[in-house]
Amino acid sequence: MKARSRGRGLRAAVGIVFLIAATVGAYRVSERGARADEPSYFAIKGAKVVPVSGPAIEGATVVIAKGLIAAVGKDAVIPAEAWVIDGKDLTVYPGLMDALTDAGLGAPDTSAQGGGGRGRAGGASPEALSKGPQDRPASTPWENAADGLKPDDKKIETWRAGGFTSALTAPKTGLFPGQGALINLAGARPGDLVVKPEATVQLTLNAPGGFFGFPGSLMGAISYIEQVYLDEQQDVEAQRIYGAAARGNERPEYDRVLRALEAAQKAGEPVLIPANTAAQIIRGMWLADRIHAQPFLYGVQQGYAPGVAEALAAKKATVLVNAKWPEKEKDADPEAEEPLRTLRFRDRAPGTPAALQKAGVRFAFYDGGLSAPKDMLKSVKKSIDAGLAPEAALRALTLTAAEIYGVSDRLGSIDAGKIANLVVADGDLFNEKTKIKFVFVDGRKFEIKEAEKPKDAPKGDLTGKWSITISGQQGPMQATAELTMAPGGSVTGTVTHPFGTSTITTGYLSGNSFSITISVDGGDGPHDYTFAGTLDGNAIKGSINGPDFSAEFTGTRPGAGSAERNSNARSEGDDHE
Repeated sequence: MKARSRGRGLRAAVGIVFLIAATVGAYRVSERGARADEPSYFAIKGAKVVPVSGPAIEGATVVIAKGLIAAVGKDAVIPAEAWVIDGKDLTVYPGLMDALTDAGLGAPDTSAQGGGGRGRAGGASPEALSKGPQDRPASTPWENAADGLKPDDKKIETWRAGGFTSALTAPKTGLFPGQGALINLAGARPGDLVVKPEATVQLTLNAPGGFFGFPGSLMGAISYIEQVYLDEQQDVEAQRIYGAAARGNERPEYDRVLRALEAAQKAGEPVLIPANTAAQIIRGMWLADRIHAQPFLYGVQQGYAPGVAEALAAKKATVLVNAKWPEKEKDADPEAEEPLRTLRFRDRAPGTPAALQKAGVRFAFYDGGLSAPKDMLKSVKKSIDAGLAPEAALRALTLTAAEIYGVSDRLGSIDAGKIANLVVADGDLFNEKTKIKFVFVDGRKFEIKEAEKPKDAPKGDLTGKWSITISGQQGPMQATAELTMAPGGSVTGTVTHPFGTSTITTGYLSGNSFSITISVDGGDGPHDYTFAGTLDGNAIKGSINGPDFSAEFTGTRPGAGSAERNSNARSEGDDHE
């Protein structure tokens, strides 16, 4: 998918022209990147307003002034210069928040080799991974998501169109991947997005280097993390002693990992610990005690298990619930038997939020890798169907999430003085038929365009995991697509290719013809690439087109052949009977 050098040169030349134009006309652009012709004042008049911080208000007006909510209520005064939006039959909600994501970060950098960089685990030797305090394995807590934001990341646009206006975005790779940042999902420059640059410290338990690398196992990863925090405590004490009497004493050794964690601890940043099953949740609370942190767990899909929610409440734990509920693999053998515990987990996981609510545990939702914001809302609706109060579900996506990250004074509810992050819809957000009409981020209005729909009824189903071969000029390239098709033909999912994994921005099947568009960053910024072709049973073929790139592709659904054989075998057995 990489563009040819001539194409890169052309885009670079065009980019220089636009850069000069932008520099000359810089005075026409506001701080948040709004266009000069955009109004600074809006009024949504006569709508149903759901502030979350209080009861819903019928026939109310929300006034927006210079990026902030200026007034809310039935008698709110509308400025003469405001752009008035008729709110009849519309409902205004606070902007939704994804409590843990990688939106805005693009594909992770796997090339770093120095200072214990995140990308070293894949090919570094065990010796290189365990050199000592100046080169701790897969530990980069000084890295900050706010410093690596890409405003043109397609995931930002996709989730904003689904009603999500802010998110906690954080790196994922390594034992200490870095610090998360609370961002708004709109802005022309990286700094325009940032609401709180240093919001969390991330932990994972993914041991780098595999079995033969250091730490080499789950137990090793846990022990390593505990040791780092013991070293951090010792370093703090050593600095205190040296600061009190430097003369005649050896100065403490500088360790970038420890100093970053010390700074985060002084700032009160929560430490996010992964824990999904009941046993992992108990272990996560134990690890929090060992590193002297308040329990803050993410995953927690088995919080429904007996005694788990109560244990979390007793520890005053904060929880981020993974909204990507466990489900059967799309290409799994339909005849394979599954353990009862797997079936039970799949059935009961959506009931976890209700159990947490009943126990009084503070929680929010995060996407867990879901490809589309509609899927996130569908997952939350499953929790509502499993017993979670609808108002608690909405609060978990708005004000509670803001409280968890210490930004409830500026986000999470519709109150005067807060940032104007709003969702304007034609009904209940958890109703699948509801359409989002507008989204406001930092007071900027974004009109939501409906996705392209198929003209004809779909003939077949694209749902499943596809193995794709692209006939590139440098030889064939392999890709994998995980697709989900709705009854009407719209397609969502992801495509994994040589440059990483991309979320489908638009996709549909019309008749037996399909079109799927993704955004790929081949090193010179993100560009759209469209797969267009035809579906024939369990095979697809067509062409992919993008900037300075065109190629043919074919694809098959792995496992489809065995499923067909099983089906044929059953049919033959029926005939013999």
